[in-house]
Amino acid sequence: MKRLYANCDILSTGKNGFEYIKNGFLSVNGDTIDYIGAEKPTDFDEVRDMTGTMLIPGLVNAHTHTPMTLLRGVGSDLPLQSWLFDSVFPIEDRLTPSAIRAGTELALLEMLSTGTTSFTDMYMEPRETAEAVLASGIKANLCRPVQCFDPSEPVEDNFRVRESLELFKAYNNAGNGRLKIDFCVHAEYTCTAPVVKYYAGFVRENAGNLHIHMSETKSEHDGCVQKYGLTPAAWFESLGAFDSRAFAAHCVWVTEEDMEIMKRRGVSAVHCPSSNLKLGSGVAPVQKMLDMGINVALGTDGAASNNNLNMLEELHLASVIHNGVYGDPTIMKPADTVAMATVNGARLQGRGDTGELRVGKKADFAALDLTAPHMRPNLDPLALVAYSAQGSDVVMTVVDGNILYDHGKFTTLDPDRVYAHVEKALSELYK
Repeated sequence: MKRLYANCDILSTGKNGFEYIKNGFLSVNGDTIDYIGAEKPTDFDEVRDMTGTMLIPGLVNAHTHTPMTLLRGVGSDLPLQSWLFDSVFPIEDRLTPSAIRAGTELALLEMLSTGTTSFTDMYMEPRETAEAVLASGIKANLCRPVQCFDPSEPVEDNFRVRESLELFKAYNNAGNGRLKIDFCVHAEYTCTAPVVKYYAGFVRENAGNLHIHMSETKSEHDGCVQKYGLTPAAWFESLGAFDSRAFAAHCVWVTEEDMEIMKRRGVSAVHCPSSNLKLGSGVAPVQKMLDMGINVALGTDGAASNNNLNMLEELHLASVIHNGVYGDPTIMKPADTVAMATVNGARLQGRGDTGELRVGKKADFAALDLTAPHMRPNLDPLALVAYSAQGSDVVMTVVDGNILYDHGKFTTLDPDRVYAHVEKALSELYK
């Protein structure tokens, strides 16, 4: 089917970056954009009048833990290590597969209603998340994190490695490519060197994409140097983790040498400003990474450390905090941060066919309501998206040409059913 989105402003991409079309038209043929312009085409099966809206590329949440919606608010006001080991891990030990499915579906409602069309997730029991993704119509890169807390454990006995490989074989490229399976080492401080080296071999063999936490806190970073004489980035590189495509969440405490490693090995970074600020971890040197040509994407992290999955809020924060930290209002440009929230995230996910509104790309986009008081006047569209837009301004979310969220209604998820399952999970989890 060919659907025309008519009379809308469009934040598209041209040869020189973002381009803006006022009162234009975007046509979708099946799952692909086949026209963007100011003139109304004539060949279409259905018309959606989008007067008063701006179409933007779908937002890509490049690092999160979706089932942690069930832990929203847990351990607030604690530093990362105490928050993780004393508050989060004990609750996560009680999570059941059905609870993980409920938490994931709650996260999908939140993300779709705020314009996210694809997300990258790191969590246990990822088959539950995979099935939720396939049923909902959203795109996702999922992984089963590998950890090892016993230095004497034989590497070949690590059940998490086995589960990671089984997930890859069972689900990679399912749903016509909507679902991709990444590989994952949780972090340096939750894994041993022999397991990382062993696992890196499987990542290479499968031409995989490796997802890690790296240099999130000063104590993590300095502790690695104290243990190994290497920073986390150097430690991962020494074990072959960067021999394949890789991306690292947080990167708050990376050094100049670490960024050189990332640049040389093509490692992307995921900036998670809300989580890093809430947990007191610091502010990543994002502008330096961008200046070096490192691909930087945006992520919300989990709902327990953020406490939401609203990518427009993350985009706003990323657009302003660096100016304040460095005392320079020119540090971050709206074009850079909007790219971080869209095409850079798609690039990190290995999705070259999305992240931009361009003819030939997949029809993954969100529509923002321009009629609200805080969205008027629209004198600078990129600034409006970066500084003014709220998650509540999203009125439509489209993935592969399918409308998944439309003016408060979900087309593939039943919110009442999801909320009932969430309440049941919470009653069991916190009894």
